[in-house]
Amino acid sequence: MKKAVHTLAAAMFTAALSLSAATAQDNAVQGEVRKIDEAAGKVTLKHGPIKNLGMEVGMTMTFRVKDPAMLGEVQVGDKVEFEAEQAASGYTVTRMQKSN
Repeated sequence: MKKAVHTLAAAMFTAALSLSAATAQDNAVQGEVRKIDEAAGKVTLKHGPIKNLGMEVGMTMTFRVKDPAMLGEVQVGDKVEFEAEQAASGYTVTRMQKSN
């Protein structure tokens, strides 16, 4: 019985990790850097739909960045994959990396 409980717990943990990874992947958005404002901690991105924010169509908009160091890793014109969330200060990019 004890072994069955441990096996079930391990299976549930694995399923939870898989669900977290799938959810994070679903929040990834493709975009292109249009403008970088390091002083203000903002980036302007042309992007596709952002489903987790209720944006069903792509557009160009300015986001705050959670970590200003992200801005030093990209240049205007770079293609990026990013994630964003609604924060108290507005729409915020929480992760951004160059893509192909």
